[in-house]
Order: sequence, then C-alpha cells, then structure tokens
Amino acid sequence: MTARRQLERAGTLLEIDSNVVERLKYPQRVERVSIPLERDDGTVDVFTGYRAQHDSVRGPFKGGLRYHPAVTEEECIGLAMWMTWKCAVMDLPFGGAKGGVVVDPHSLSDSEKERLTRRFTQELRDVIGPMHDIPAPDMGTDAETMGWLMDAYSMQEGETIPGVVTGKPPVIGGSYGREKAPGRSVAIITRQACEYYDRPLSETTVAVQGFGSVGGNAAVFLDEWGANVVALADIDGAVYDPEGLDPEAIQSHGDDPAAVTGVSGAQQLSNEELLTLDVDVLIPAAIGNVLTEANANDINASMIVEGANGPTTSTADVIFERRGIPVIPDILANAGGVTVSYFEWLQDINRQGWSLERVNEKLESEMLSAWNNVAETYEIEEDISWRDATYVVGLQRIVEAHEYRGLWP
Repeated sequence: MTARRQLERAGTLLEIDSNVVERLKYPQRVERVSIPLERDDGTVDVFTGYRAQHDSVRGPFKGGLRYHPAVTEEECIGLAMWMTWKCAVMDLPFGGAKGGVVVDPHSLSDSEKERLTRRFTQELRDVIGPMHDIPAPDMGTDAETMGWLMDAYSMQEGETIPGVVTGKPPVIGGSYGREKAPGRSVAIITRQACEYYDRPLSETTVAVQGFGSVGGNAAVFLDEWGANVVALADIDGAVYDPEGLDPEAIQSHGDDPAAVTGVSGAQQLSNEELLTLDVDVLIPAAIGNVLTEANANDINASMIVEGANGPTTSTADVIFERRGIPVIPDILANAGGVTVSYFEWLQDINRQGWSLERVNEKLESEMLSAWNNVAETYEIEEDISWRDATYVVGLQRIVEAHEYRGLWP
C-alpha cells in the first residue's frame, strides 16, 4: 500500500519510537456492512459498504464517503491513513477516516441513491457522530447526499445534529466555500510553489487532468490569478491549446458531458497524452495512480502538484526525485476540503454561520501557514523531498500526541 510505504519512509527521517510508527500502519477499526436496496422496479440488490477509521489521537475521525464500483476495504484504509496525515499537516483536531459503497452512482435513480444513503447511515449509526466520526462528500457523493445522511442520523437520534457530516448545503448547516475549497487550496499551493521557485504565475503554463470540483476549480482560480492553463481533461478526453484555455467558460462534465472535449480550436488528446505535455506545472486531479513507473520518465512538466488523492505511485516518486521534478503532495495541496469541513464543523457545533469572505480568508491563512511549515522543513532537512517534508510535519504532531496520551491500558 502506497500510504503505508510513505509512512515507513517518513519514519526513517525522524528519531521517533518505532512502536508508534508500527501502530500507525494499521487502522483502529474497519466497518463492513451489507446494504439492501429496493430498486424502483421492486427488486432488491445488496451492496457492500465500508468505513475505515485510522487514528483518533488528535480528535474525531474525519473523511469522505465515496460511491464508486472500485471501492475496496484496502482503498478505504489507505485513504483513511492519508486523511490522518492531512489533518495533522493542517494542524486540525481530527484523525483520518474514509468510507464508501461499492456501487456505480450513475446506475442509481435519485430516489434509489437517497434510499441507499439512508440505509448506509443506519448501518454506520454506531460508529459515526459529531464527536466521533464526521463523514464528507467524495467521488460519487455530493452536498445532497450529505443532507440525506444528516437527516437520517438526526431522525435516528431524535434531534437535528448538523455536525455529524460536513459538505452539506448551507441552508441546513453547511459552510459557504466548501465545494470549491479543495480546488482553491490546490491553486493556493501551486501559486506558493511557483513563488518558491521564482516562477511568476503570469509566465507559468499549467495542465490539469480532471475537471471536477478539484481540478476544475483549481484551473479557474489559477487562470484568474494570471497563470496560462493550456490543457484540461475529463473522463472523456483532453484538450490542449498552447495559447491558453478559458476554464471559466467550460461547464462541468455533469452539466455537459462534451464540455471539455468539445472546446473549439483546441487539439484533442487522451488523458495519458495530457500527462506528458511540456508544461511548467502538471496537476493530476482526477484519480489515483496515474503517475506510475510506466510513464514517470515521459513526464515533461517542471513541477507536479497533486490534486487527486494518491495520483503518484511510490516507484514514480523515486523517478521524479531522481529527475529533479518537485512533487507537492496531495496531503498538503488538496487539504482545503477538510480545512473548510473543519470550519463547517465549528459553525455547526457553535450554531453560527460564517460569510464566504470569512471562510476564504481563513482558508488562505491556514494554507499559507501549512505551506510555510512544510517549506521550512524542506529547507532545514538535507536531501528530502516535498512529500517527505510534508510527512515529517504531520508525523511529528501525531507522534507527539501519541507520546502524551500513551498506550491504554
């Protein structure tokens, strides 16, 4: 598992108790549930759902729920581990969790998806809660899904409990700015990385694989801040225009399946071809494991900023390090989602609402603080990658918390 290998590598860079590292290799708990769903035609299908809870030494578990046919227990464990590191890097009082249902969400009607969500919530009732484990949207789920989850949990508890989940619509306790937060944080970290390497955004070309909530918003923000976004991709293919594209004018795949591939005047490419373009910054923001040993030597970007979770395999990381290509890791770059989720949780617990301006200002401040901590570690340590530096920052905080709390009983 990539997440476990990254932990082991980071552990060798710190003088810490090997027993703590050993403990962090495994999740505290993994729930596996069966979810019977009555389809609209009256038939019943049974789906498998998971919730992996990795480490709660710094606070309640936190992490997304995804609906995808490729969901596995091992994937949920790995993603939960990454959430632990991500929360620690951002210095949030959360631990990591992840979950999902093995289902193609496109095969479900809206009413079927709602019934599936409500039954899944019932199955997880004993292991989630605002002070225990707070889910959020992920692949195949959205704000509406989180609203159903909140309502189902609240009905079971007999009172409205908005803090059980984040990523909800603002009208029922969600936070403004949550949907765009992961893409905004990717753009902020890209801007800071370019500044670190004395590369003005106005002279920077960017290719973004993935035009969803992360990649699409990152592209829009970077374009707005002066970067030249020359290539974009969604699930159907990619487009490239060396003169630059207008991300703001392109609709999401959900609104128009041909929005990206139908851009007039642009060269048509495959997703794989986009990854090898000669650009200043490559942002893989679609799915995991797209940068591998097989294509790492073909990557021509000067810098990689990870928008998706786990887009780079360990073997590809080694190749990029050898080639001198900086890779800014996902647990820093896309941490805007969990950071604004934390803001949402605070708003729910305190029954207060923040303005979009306050959310964005606070997110900017938190991302810059995290970047500065990682950059300082990167400069102090010798022969260390950006990923290693990020893990060192997060792991130090987690290990310190474990040392203070101890092993019980």
